[in-house]
Amino acid sequence: MTVLRNDESSQIVPAGVWSVDAAHSSLEFGVKHMMIATVRGRFTAFEGTLEADPQGSARASGLVHVASIDTSNRDRDDHLRSPDFFDAERYPEIRFRSTRIERPEPSTYRVFGELTIKEITREVELQASVLGSGRDPWGNDRIAIEATGELDRRDFGLEWNQPLDGGGVLVGNKVKLLLDVSAVGSVQDAAA
Repeated sequence: MTVLRNDESSQIVPAGVWSVDAAHSSLEFGVKHMMIATVRGRFTAFEGTLEADPQGSARASGLVHVASIDTSNRDRDDHLRSPDFFDAERYPEIRFRSTRIERPEPSTYRVFGELTIKEITREVELQASVLGSGRDPWGNDRIAIEATGELDRRDFGLEWNQPLDGGGVLVGNKVKLLLDVSAVGSVQDAAA
């Protein structure tokens, strides 16, 4: 492998096809509870692919299994799987497909794409950084990427809420996203 980039000026996605290694990745979210505390959760079953060509263009896609939601509270997780929120039985998957990826700075990307939840598709934007790439001890080419974003859950039909006696609501509408991705692939030689 000819690419090992950890200096900030050259952190790029090496050309190739990269598959998300779910065992070494995380897909997390945070949302306000009672307008004051943040409840954090994650999805434990997901997959994704990143394709980059030698000219620098790339595309990404991913799929999340809704039933894998985990907020460390069984009752809350069951409620999130119910028709009040994700309705996991009718809509078992969340899907993402990038529509364009921009590189405003050498080590950062703006990823625009279509996110589909409950068969409602909206454009979202993620800020992404390549943390590094290299070969692991088993001979696999690997890349690490971190991405963050924010969305309004109501845009995807996740509207359930409960008013509080003192004002405000039980569940915040803004959802913060954090993706830490380790992907395995095969780097293409730029000269090829």
